[in-house]
Amino acid sequence: MDINKSFMAKEPEVEKKWLLVDAADKVVGRLASEIARRLRGKHKAIFTPHCDTGDYVIVINADKVRFTGRKLEDKIYRHYTGFIGGLKETAAKTLLEKKPRDVIMRAVRGMLPKNSLGRRQLTKLKVYAGPTHPHAPQKPELIEL
Repeated sequence: MDINKSFMAKEPEVEKKWLLVDAADKVVGRLASEIARRLRGKHKAIFTPHCDTGDYVIVINADKVRFTGRKLEDKIYRHYTGFIGGLKETAAKTLLEKKPRDVIMRAVRGMLPKNSLGRRQLTKLKVYAGPTHPHAPQKPELIEL
């Protein structure tokens, strides 16, 4: 190998592992930043910004995450339907009760690149509200964040 050449990973050659994260009693933002780092592959020495070098991440117990301070009452999630007057608002407490998966998905999505690579990396995130998941055949490795 030539010493003067930069290493660029090629996606088919990258080995992708399956990681399992238990989100019980974890702070949403800190958890999401570490998940985004693993999805992008920044924890690997072969990280290449334009390639998907990250791992698959399975998150269980998404309904047991916590917010710091008064965010549970004060944080508002907004989305626009595209119609006049179509701005929808949901409090973090309501979203956590009804769709706990969306709390983590939205937090991680905001930390990934806003392009086709980021959208592809987000598909490697699997979030489940309870302690069970259907990915046992992949033999995920439990990691403590």
